[in-house]
Amino acid sequence: LSPRAPKTMADTKLIGFGNPLLDISAVVEQDVLDKWGAKLNDAILAEDKHKPMYAELAESHPVEYIAGGATQNSIRVAQWVMGKPGSTAFVGCVGKDQFGDKLEQAARGDGVNAAYMKHPETPTGTCAVLVKGGERSLVANLSAANCYEISHYETAEIQELVTAANIVYCAGFFLTVSPPTMIALGKHVAEKHKTFCLNLSAPFICQFFKDPLLSVMPYVDFLFGNESEAAEFGKAMGWGEELDVVALKAAAMPKESGSRPRGVVFPPGKD
Repeated sequence: LSPRAPKTMADTKLIGFGNPLLDISAVVEQDVLDKWGAKLNDAILAEDKHKPMYAELAESHPVEYIAGGATQNSIRVAQWVMGKPGSTAFVGCVGKDQFGDKLEQAARGDGVNAAYMKHPETPTGTCAVLVKGGERSLVANLSAANCYEISHYETAEIQELVTAANIVYCAGFFLTVSPPTMIALGKHVAEKHKTFCLNLSAPFICQFFKDPLLSVMPYVDFLFGNESEAAEFGKAMGWGEELDVVALKAAAMPKESGSRPRGVVFPPGKD
């Protein structure tokens, strides 16, 4: 292990649950986006038609391989800010393969306590990051990340991490994988008066995973999202698309923990 690798779970202040992915990043032309039906400033889950994309991208463009996944990236940045190794932890599912090992080495090298569930048969997930003109489109092939099970959450190791942490963070992408785990986290947070943070992550979460999202919302202390995600959430809820209206109505949704109001952060874009 790296000398920066965490040595104790007791130091954990922030824990994230999400989809660990190996990012395959390339600067591309518009015809590449069109070929794969990808839009800038958007994120989608890979379908069968996208499966050849990852190999083709590596053959046709210079690519970078980066340890990623939305939640894992956020946790790694938080660890950098907090400084002390082991201040953060991350939980998700990877494969028992080289990519999974690379993700774990990268996270632990940054001081994050990476507590992965390791699937024996399914490969580690990947995400194509198609960059054009300073914007990007994400196409995620979850693979092993999609196999996370609440039984792993219930193990003594993960329970020790969750008990130690004061803040839980999840990207909305994890709603496509294990809502039961997120609800269990929410109940723990509400009971212990801790803090639960959720990011909407992408418009499709609000479009196609509204029911799991609403099942978790009562436990959310801080809700994050960009303009397009907030607008889609407003449409899904029948509130319209005005940012301030959606934010106020989201803040007023029922909440399990009554110790403080819900904070909603929908920052406008650079324009």
